[in-house]
Amino acid sequence: MTEFAALGLSERILHSLEASGFKQPTPIQAAAIPAVLEGHDLMGLAQTGTGKTAAFGLPLIEKLLANPQHPFPKSTRALILAPTRELANQITASLKSFVKRSRLQIATVVGGQSINNQIRDLHAGKDILVATPGRLIDLMERKAIILAQTHFLVLDEADQMLDLGFIHSLKQIAKALPKERQTLLFSATMPSEIEGLARTYLTDPVRVEVTPPGKAADKIEQSVHFVSQRAKVDLLKQHLGERKEDLSLVFARTKHGAEKLMKHLVANGFSAASIHGNKSQGQRDRAIREFKSGDIRILVATDVAARGIDIPGVSHVYNFDLPQVPESYVHRIGRTARAGAEGRAVTYCAEDETKMLRDIEKLTGISIAVAGGEHPGFSAGTRKDGGGRGGNRGSGGGRPQGQPGEARKSDNQNRKRPHRGKRPQGQPGEKAAAGAGERPSSRPKWRRNRKSRAA
Repeated sequence: MTEFAALGLSERILHSLEASGFKQPTPIQAAAIPAVLEGHDLMGLAQTGTGKTAAFGLPLIEKLLANPQHPFPKSTRALILAPTRELANQITASLKSFVKRSRLQIATVVGGQSINNQIRDLHAGKDILVATPGRLIDLMERKAIILAQTHFLVLDEADQMLDLGFIHSLKQIAKALPKERQTLLFSATMPSEIEGLARTYLTDPVRVEVTPPGKAADKIEQSVHFVSQRAKVDLLKQHLGERKEDLSLVFARTKHGAEKLMKHLVANGFSAASIHGNKSQGQRDRAIREFKSGDIRILVATDVAARGIDIPGVSHVYNFDLPQVPESYVHRIGRTARAGAEGRAVTYCAEDETKMLRDIEKLTGISIAVAGGEHPGFSAGTRKDGGGRGGNRGSGGGRPQGQPGEARKSDNQNRKRPHRGKRPQGQPGEKAAAGAGERPSSRPKWRRNRKSRAA
């Protein structure tokens, strides 16, 4: 434990780390912990799976233990914001493992659970509150939580919070916090919006960068298969069948697509479950628990629902659909190669997804190895209407039952024929721009507010 001891942590924390099986700090922990202990604001750039929770959690706990005052009623001494319920729960579990023998009180407030129970739990005050922005705003509006005595703020996976439309919630929360506070911001990517967020809420921050923004972990072997949308499901089944004992995470773009793909896999003898925005919190928790224990071997997920999954045994990530936002690719494949292990990321690219692939390669600065098929070889300017979508529309027949992901009709077609008969089975009717698989895009005017409250 000499390495952790060199970071300035107390014997009490060192014993707790030893009991939890921590041997030596990760690069992000070694760089961030001393800076946080010294009281600096911090901007941490690191991929998921690099030990970020301990990087901010350990020094935060150290500072709270050094000043053992009891929190005021309906208040919290430290606030940690996370984009999703799963990540918030994961952070809480990690923090509680560090404070088993202390009197620090840690609470979690997320959507999908009884707000009345959360109000009662917060009444006596907490040392650390882990929250999703949407539920925290609900509690603030009910006067159930007061942030005037909160002197530590952590924004974890800030890029994802912006992607989910939480910027207005963050502004509202920040206004309720005291100006004199220590703020820590962690992000896997560094878009201009995050730079702006850092300038607004951080004061002379120490910048800690472990992996360059947008770069995937070195131990992830990445490959792409060029394949028609119709043929994706058969190729996925082939690959999963070759590795039945592995833990595999499969990403779909939409909630409907994730559920349909999962049911098709189960019908074909695969051990699979799904998590997405249409699942209750209990269903999502159960699926993750069974996946983590190995009771199921395949988890089909949307981008948002998969945030917070921290399972070292995931060996393969399959991108059944490419993400609309290239940064989401980095987050997706970061679900494998956890804790120093090696992993593989396999992407299935249909003809109308080649621009998304180019955007991903531009962001990551690499050319993903081609493992199968041939690149369509056309430019965006030579595509037909709809950017190449529906190219197989005249190839005959409907989609085989249970095979998700058939190319959707263009936006213009959807507008011209909004309600013409029953939609063919398996076609969700969602625009491709639905975004991260969490909602159809047919309700754009209230998209952001719905996402915020959903957390």
